[in-house]
This record gives sequence, structure tokens and C-alpha cells, in this order.
Amino acid sequence: MSEYQNDIQNLASLKARYGSGWDAISPESAARMRTQNRFRTGLDIARYTAAIMRADMANYDADSSKYTQSLGCWHGFIGQQKMISIKKHFGSTERRYLYLSGWMIAALRSEFGPLPDQSMHEKTAVPALIKELYTFLRQADARELGGLFRQLDAAQGDARAAIQNKIDNFTTHVVPIIADIDAGFGNAEATYLLAKQMIEAGACCIQLENQVSDEKQCGHQDGKVTVPHEDFLAKIRAVRYAFLELGVEDGVIVARTDSLGAGLTKQIAYSREPGDLGDQYNSFLDVEEVTPDALADGDVLIRREGKLLRPKRLPSNLFQFREGSGEARCVLDCITALQNGADLLWIETEKPHIAQIGGMVNEIRKVVPNAKLVYNNSPSFNWTLNFRQQVYDGMKDRGEDVSAYDRSHLMSAEYDDYPLARVADERIRTFQEDAARQAGIFHHLITLPTYHTAALSTDNLAKDYFGKQGMLGYVAGVQRKEIRQGIACVKHQNMSGSDLGDDHKDYFSGEAALKAGGKHNTMNQF
Repeated sequence: MSEYQNDIQNLASLKARYGSGWDAISPESAARMRTQNRFRTGLDIARYTAAIMRADMANYDADSSKYTQSLGCWHGFIGQQKMISIKKHFGSTERRYLYLSGWMIAALRSEFGPLPDQSMHEKTAVPALIKELYTFLRQADARELGGLFRQLDAAQGDARAAIQNKIDNFTTHVVPIIADIDAGFGNAEATYLLAKQMIEAGACCIQLENQVSDEKQCGHQDGKVTVPHEDFLAKIRAVRYAFLELGVEDGVIVARTDSLGAGLTKQIAYSREPGDLGDQYNSFLDVEEVTPDALADGDVLIRREGKLLRPKRLPSNLFQFREGSGEARCVLDCITALQNGADLLWIETEKPHIAQIGGMVNEIRKVVPNAKLVYNNSPSFNWTLNFRQQVYDGMKDRGEDVSAYDRSHLMSAEYDDYPLARVADERIRTFQEDAARQAGIFHHLITLPTYHTAALSTDNLAKDYFGKQGMLGYVAGVQRKEIRQGIACVKHQNMSGSDLGDDHKDYFSGEAALKAGGKHNTMNQF
């Protein structure tokens, strides 16, 4: 017996227990409402999705072709439409997640208006967006199941059995969210408190970065400042305690290092003995050997191997790392994070170069063999130019003729049909598959794709609708395509919950229900 049928029987018994006062209650209607609301709380979602993510990680360890993917979504509707589309095109949500980007919250969800990615937005906006995303995904479940229930009522015989099978084996739109907590919005206690709210909203995976919280910068901008390892590890532990306190024992932590592009630190790490973590962190500082008579008032010194060393300090009061030490610092950051409770790594790079990423992962895996990455396929990269230049450089290294190309202008459309461009596009197409196999990337995400698609589609509509195309700009550019591509929200009344509301009115009021979806509803044209 299916869970749905079992619910009908149990609710019928419950109705009988409460007598005539429940005569108007339909056990089948109540069972349908239960089926349409599988997840009662955010913690139910976090536990369910954490188990999915852990299983996906194990499957990737066994077969690198089983990598996972996501797109960043800045509104519940965007996340909902993404998952509806995935189910429509692929029939499954397997290995497809959502990403919640701190950048997009700052740019699009703050009461201050658009902000740079510097943790200046309200931190409560992060759990609020997680809750919003899951509210919309749960509504997508309820909407699709509502349609199946209406089909069930109209069907007979084998057709009815087939629809019942779809209900009993329904694939939920609820999938894991990798949620960006930035640098924790404060100290370890602040990180713990925010992590709890994020988990309670449904997050099974939290991404934490090793920048200084009050100096945080976007990973693709300059001026990044990292913290000593012990400070970062305290925040990793804070997130783990939050998961454990709330009973999400499979919760996943992504430790992000910005060291590749971060040349500064706010602190000189505390060191107890040579070679400890603090000493290793300090070993990357840009220093000069000094003698006591060369000291100036206010100088900060460290002692190493019997020498007095003065770290280079900037007018900002920040200390500078040695140039060229970024990759070594990244490797140490990653090994340390995995050895102290992190599950996945995120290395923020300056370009999408598989050999560079793979080189660092190989070093990490010498110590932690199953190390794997979450990687940002960032819109901050010029993918076309980067890959065309990589192909150009490879051709030149092999002694091939590159005289037809100007390396500094390879972005030009004039090269689109050249062999070099076709090779570069093929490498972009297979980047995720290749990087999963060669560079240990378990999860590929694009942080800001729906920010850009919203801007692009709005630009096209505005150009046509306010120009000579007029209403045809909307009809040909939007509605006609929606109808022909089977976009769910072309029936926007249904998408907003109108039919769900009609179902409930029928449950609550029977024949007296005033429904919105009658014969005069213009959406019947679709």
C-alpha cells in the first residue's frame, strides 16, 4: 500500500474516532494535502537534502562522471522555475542543486539597495532567502500533485492506475541548497548563530570563507584579507556544532579559501612552536631581516631561526604576504580545513584553468586522498577570451602557426568561425566533465547566472516592446515561446496557486465554493 493510501485509511480512522463533528471532513482530501506538503519544517528539508548530498559525494568518489551542478538563484520564483524546467527536460532532479549566492543577496535583496559583495547586507536576509526558496519549491510540489489529483479524479481503469503510480513515485522539487555564509558575519559565535538560522530554514550545506569578516571582498575583486588558520577552524567548528545541535548530523561544510588572490592578512598568527599552524601561516609573510639598531618606533617583529624579521606592514595596518605564495597557501588552507571538519573545498581562482586547479588538488590529495571541490564557474571570468587564449598558447607552444590571430583581441566576433574558436568552445562545453575528472571538482556552480539572464531578457523585451515591435515584442519574444516550449508559468494564474486555492475551497466549502478557475477564466485559452 502506498503512503498516500495508508494516509487515507489512517485519517478515516481518525475521523471515525471524533464522530459526527467531523462528518464534513474528507480523509482523501486531507491525505492529498499531506502528500502535497511532504516537508513540515526546514529541518525536515535539511536532513533529507543532507542525505542526498552525502550519497552524491560517495558516488562521485567512486565515479568522477557523477559530478553535481547548480545555478545561483536570488528569488524563490527563480529557483522554482529552474527545478520545474529540470524535471520537464530531464525527468529527474538527480545531482542538480540550488546555489544561494551572498553576492546576489547583497546586490538584489538588501534593504539598503544594491551593495557590493562585502557582507554589508543584513545577515538575516540569508536564512530568509533559504526559506523563500524552499517555500517556492514546496509550492511547485503542491501544484504538480494537485494537477495529478485532478487527473486521478477524471480517470478510470488502467489510466487511473498509471496516474496513481505517478503520485506514489512523485519526484520532489526540493533539492540541496549550498548556502553562502560569507565569512560568518562576525566572530565564531556570530557564525554559529547565523548557521543555526540557515539550517532551520532548510540549508544542508554551508559555504564559509577564510577572509576577515569585516574586510570581506568578493572573491573576484582585489583587496582580500585572510585570517590565520585557527580563526577559520573555530568558525568551521561553530558551523558543525550548529548542525549537530539541530540534529542534522549529515550536514555538509564547504571551506572556501581566497588565498590565491588574497595578498594581505590583518593578523600575525599566534605560534606556540616552530612548524605549527601559526608558524606556517607566518612563514608566508613578506619580511626583511633587521638588526635592533635599525628598528623604528611601532615596528612589529617576529623571530624565526634566530633571526629578527620585520613583516611588511601597509598604511592600512595590514601585513603583506610574499608575492607568488598564493598556491602554497591555498594548499595548506585546504588540507588544514579538511583535517579539521570541513567536507568539501572551494578554491577561488582568477581563471578557469583545469591544469592550475588540478595541480593544487593533486597536492592536497597527497595528504587527504578523497579531497574534492565545489567550483565557481564564475561569470566574472571572460570564458571566451580565457579559453581562446589557452588554445592559442597551446598552439604556440607546439610550434603551430598562430599568425592569423591577435592574442589580445581573441574575443572579437571575427574569430567565431575560426578553428581556434571552435576548439575553445568545445573545451568550454566539456569543462565541467573534464574538471570533474582531472581536477577533483565534485560540484560545479555558476554563482550569478540568473542575475545576468534577467538583465538580458529584460533588455530584449524593453528594446522590442518600447520600439517598433510594440505588443509583438512581448507576444513573439515571450508568450509565443512560452506556449511552444511548454513553460509552466505561461499559465501564471495556475503558477501563483489559483488552482490550489480552488481545490482547498472545494475541500472547505463544497458546492458553495466560489472558484476562480471557471469557464470564464481567460487562462483557459492556454
